[in-house]
Amino acid sequence: MDVVAVTNFFEVGPGRPFLLIAGPCVLESEDLARHVASTLKSVAGNLGISFVFKSSFDKANRTSLDSFRGPGLEKGLEILGSLRAELGVPVISDIHEPAQAEIAGKFLDLIQIPAFLCRQTDLLVAAGRTGKVISLKKGQFLSPWDMEHAVNKIRATGNRKILLTERGTCLGYNNLVVDMRSFPVMHSLGCPVIYDATHSVQLPGGAGGKSGGQREFIPPLARAAVAAGVDGLFMEVHPEPEKALCDGPNSLPLDQVEPLLEQLLQIHKITNHTAGDAGR
Repeated sequence: MDVVAVTNFFEVGPGRPFLLIAGPCVLESEDLARHVASTLKSVAGNLGISFVFKSSFDKANRTSLDSFRGPGLEKGLEILGSLRAELGVPVISDIHEPAQAEIAGKFLDLIQIPAFLCRQTDLLVAAGRTGKVISLKKGQFLSPWDMEHAVNKIRATGNRKILLTERGTCLGYNNLVVDMRSFPVMHSLGCPVIYDATHSVQLPGGAGGKSGGQREFIPPLARAAVAAGVDGLFMEVHPEPEKALCDGPNSLPLDQVEPLLEQLLQIHKITNHTAGDAGR
């Protein structure tokens, strides 16, 4: 399996520290982003894990036309770049169009490809050509083995720095399920695998003109995913999820992140030890 280096910060993959990718769904304000990023950096430091701050400069796939989308490309990247320099943490955001890749690559350490766009060839190629780490989310409509084709589109650019993220699979209307077999299948493609613990409990379009969510299921699903051997966790977190402008129902309260991670790291330690014993 490839070990992925995140610029000069750390590496992701077998034998490397557990990775947390987290932040508010969308950039609501610079002050909020700074508060969340600094808090999560402190948590990661306390626990000895790697951390990437995530927030979107534009949510182009919101349910309703009236939904808050964020500050936009230019202002959003400026905020993320500023936080990166001020706090010394790597940053990630998602792009939706090939033309956004080059400019995003000047500010971001990782570029995220949204699940709905994971098969868009021009987008994947443009992202790959930046040379940045590409965090590729598995589409809700795809099998884990079908992600091989998306991975190969990025690798065709010469870029092998790819993280694959599981975020659930559509089951009927307004519901997602997580198949734990997905993790070893995607590992077999040679990429570190991340579990998106908060989008997996989303109820897409399940609250009328917006998505609902069941955040009470974040801990049990995260425990199962870590036991299944993931290399890291993606979470959308917010100090006050009920007031969040995007994905509040499936966001984890900021003050619950550290106690959950403490538990998950105990499972991760056991899983890694067992895997090592099995290989001898």
